[in-house]
Amino acid sequence: MRRPAGSQPAPRPGSSGRPAMGRRGAPARSSAGGGQESLRNLFLFLLFLGPFNCFASYSRATELFYSINEGLPAGVLIGNLAQDLQLQGVVEEEAGAEGKQQLPQQWGKTPLSFSLASQGLGSSYINLDNRTGELRTSAREIDREELCTEDNVGSSVVASSSSSPVLSSESCLLLLDVLVLPQEYFRLVKVKIAIHDVNDNAPCFPTPQIHLFVPENSPINTRLAIEHPAVDPDMGTNGVQTYHLQENYGVFTLDVEENENGERTPYLIVMGALDRETRDEYVTLISAEDGGVPPLVGSATLTIGISDINDNCPQFNETQLNVTVFGNSSTGLRIASVYATDADQGINAEITYSYSQKVPQSSRALFRLDERTGTIQLAKRISGDTPRLHRLSILANSPGCIPAVITVVVSIIKVMLRPPEIIPRFIANEAEGVVYLRELEPVNTPIAFFTIKDPDEKYKVDCYLEGDGPFRLSPYKPYHNEYLLETTKTLDFETQRHYEISVVAWNSEGFHITKIMKVNILDDNDNSPVFSQPLIELSIEENNAPNAFLTKLHATDADSGERGQISYFLGPEAPSYFSLDKVTGVLTVSTQLDREEREKYRYTVKAVDCGMPPRESIATVTISVLDKNDNSPRFINKDFSFFVPENFPGFGEIGVISVTDADIGQNGWVALSVINSSDIFVIDTGKGVLRAKVSLDREQQSSYTLWVEAVDGGDPPLSSTAKITILLLDINDNPPLVLFPQSNMSYLLVLPSTLPGSPITEVYAVDNDTGMNAVIAYSIIGRRGPRPDSFKIDAKTGNITLEESLMQNDYGLYRLLVKVSDHGYPEPLHSTVMVNLFVNDTVSNESYIESLLRKEPDINVEEKEPQISIEPTHTKVELASCMPTLVALSVISLGSITLVTGMGIYICLRKGRKYHQGDENLEVQIPLNGGLSLHMLEKKPMEISNI
Repeated sequence: MRRPAGSQPAPRPGSSGRPAMGRRGAPARSSAGGGQESLRNLFLFLLFLGPFNCFASYSRATELFYSINEGLPAGVLIGNLAQDLQLQGVVEEEAGAEGKQQLPQQWGKTPLSFSLASQGLGSSYINLDNRTGELRTSAREIDREELCTEDNVGSSVVASSSSSPVLSSESCLLLLDVLVLPQEYFRLVKVKIAIHDVNDNAPCFPTPQIHLFVPENSPINTRLAIEHPAVDPDMGTNGVQTYHLQENYGVFTLDVEENENGERTPYLIVMGALDRETRDEYVTLISAEDGGVPPLVGSATLTIGISDINDNCPQFNETQLNVTVFGNSSTGLRIASVYATDADQGINAEITYSYSQKVPQSSRALFRLDERTGTIQLAKRISGDTPRLHRLSILANSPGCIPAVITVVVSIIKVMLRPPEIIPRFIANEAEGVVYLRELEPVNTPIAFFTIKDPDEKYKVDCYLEGDGPFRLSPYKPYHNEYLLETTKTLDFETQRHYEISVVAWNSEGFHITKIMKVNILDDNDNSPVFSQPLIELSIEENNAPNAFLTKLHATDADSGERGQISYFLGPEAPSYFSLDKVTGVLTVSTQLDREEREKYRYTVKAVDCGMPPRESIATVTISVLDKNDNSPRFINKDFSFFVPENFPGFGEIGVISVTDADIGQNGWVALSVINSSDIFVIDTGKGVLRAKVSLDREQQSSYTLWVEAVDGGDPPLSSTAKITILLLDINDNPPLVLFPQSNMSYLLVLPSTLPGSPITEVYAVDNDTGMNAVIAYSIIGRRGPRPDSFKIDAKTGNITLEESLMQNDYGLYRLLVKVSDHGYPEPLHSTVMVNLFVNDTVSNESYIESLLRKEPDINVEEKEPQISIEPTHTKVELASCMPTLVALSVISLGSITLVTGMGIYICLRKGRKYHQGDENLEVQIPLNGGLSLHMLEKKPMEISNI
């Protein structure tokens, strides 16, 4: 880490030498939200005033240099601007002030802050603490090779100056402009962070196969540059330093040369003699090693081919060849053939034959030499004055070589008797002594008749066939001098195309004559194309690019010419979006494949030749479409609703969340989780069962809305969410709560003059349940008093009225035991309360009344059930006015239930048909846990005295 290269700000006149931290009483910025806007406005203002107070701002410009290695994790400390700018004391003073009592902002000092002047590339790699000025690495990893490319405008190589550290030509810098505020400490700090290279890249050759050709006559120490050197994005010693050969075969080594730009090029040096005729190729492994610690290595295959030069000359296996020729031989007779060999290749191995200048012209005219094949034939008939001995010196010539010489000695034997004659008559097609047969000719196909004659007509002549091949020469009876040449088995052009046979006639004196005949086999379209594989199994990932290459079909045809030319065609069952090039056999698909739509393709391809009639063969192509994670999990419903009874036991099954994923394997594996309310609800990932961790109480919360997320196992994973609504059904778990009267010991004075039908008091109760569980009915189940039947209670409202006029003897205390019951199912819950009425003109002795109330009343409880109203409220309306409304609601409810039931049956029947047809995916029904055991609370009378 380097200290600031700039100077400290000059102190204000009259100060103690330290920069002023602020002025007491100066107005402060009101909110943190406007701090950034204030800094920006202040920065623009200072930039505008820069030209006018350049002398003041120049002393506040500072330049800091830091250096770090590439690849550091997030949070690594690079430097502290406050410390390096010698502002550490200001920061510590501010930190100490935080523990003291906070003064009003307009009386305190403006805190020291650090901010980036602009959000450039450097800000994405470096985090700046606005209060402490600490610079740390961000979560984005610094890759020097990526950051300091020539096309990356965010990084640059800064030339060194007299006031900054010396930077090499390979320096990679991140540039940051930092503003220090407030005004008392304002300065613009230019931060330069040098990124040092680490050895995180191995050398790599641009091609895995390197070919190099070396002439076989290369002298020792010949240097040949390897044109594909390895590259290493790292710099300096971390770059490529040296090269090695895994196997040098004792004739090669490597050297490395470095040019002006520091690039190292490997050179192959020849260290031994090379001979292509001994070995024409060397294969080894070339490796490049960098200078890191530890070093990294990259390799490629180096193939060294030895180029041929004309360093071998033709040679004959023998120096002389003796040949005997009869004087009556026919023209065109092949006398001998010479053959020389050359160990070179290509044009260096081409040999031509010629007569030496020593061979006289007469011999050249009598014997014709083929300069390409070295065959010597009799060019004309031998006359009586022809010399009987000929020495033919034949040269084997090759470019740049001394000719090889062989001598052919031809002895001519003078024949006094005339040899037999062979007269051919061809049945098969013949041209210039060559017979042409089709390969599909049947066995015993006649080729030619041969008539054998003795010119002297006094010697017996025998005839036979010489040479290999499926041919037979037999006497053609009943004629003694006729012979038939025919085939003995079927011919096959693909096995052998040419035959050379000789018909030889011998007479009894030992004289013979030979008739040489060539047989060429003509090709027929008797071979069908043959695929290299009868079953071609291919695979391709779905969502492929259009016109994606699948494979190149290859078939062979043993026939020749057009009969062996093959065209490729798709079978009729192949989909239209597959294409097959009829000439090259390249199979492509023109559209994107979707595995979820179709996973397997199977069709045939044909290879057809161009023969007449054409022949064909068929191969089967199977294509497996490989899955990609291109389908998000799909819930069968976007919204799920479950109705659950309250007091549902913990970890009971609320319902099943069904989700599917069209992908397969890991891509189709789905994990479910509850996004919200995970502390109350949990979901079984494998089965999708939703459960509650605790028992649910409708009176605390009547419904829950959950969001469930389904995430598949792909890379990257895909997800989807669904909304779940859980509605708690009420259970009659709360008995009515009597609110009035508040005590069993309270009483009410009733005047004897009270008229019948007058309301005396009321019993008021509430029920925390809902629906019919909260409908309350009131009834008097026990009475005690002078005339107990004098009072009655309204079952709906709880109003107690006087039934009959009170007489003189009706004076006294009346105790009414009121039962307050709800309409719960299967058993209603109830509470009881004692209503005390004192009939008298006045209350003259309260202690006497209270003593009566303290006595246990002797009341017989009646079992008569009250008439319970279906209205859950205590609205004072007439029962007769509610009846039409109740009847109408009942009819509407019954009709709705009938309609919903009918629609449900119809939908189930429709789905049942779809299930049997298999056209649709199975719809998953979400069952409610109908087997829940609802525990009813024990019903007991409730004491009201201490409410």
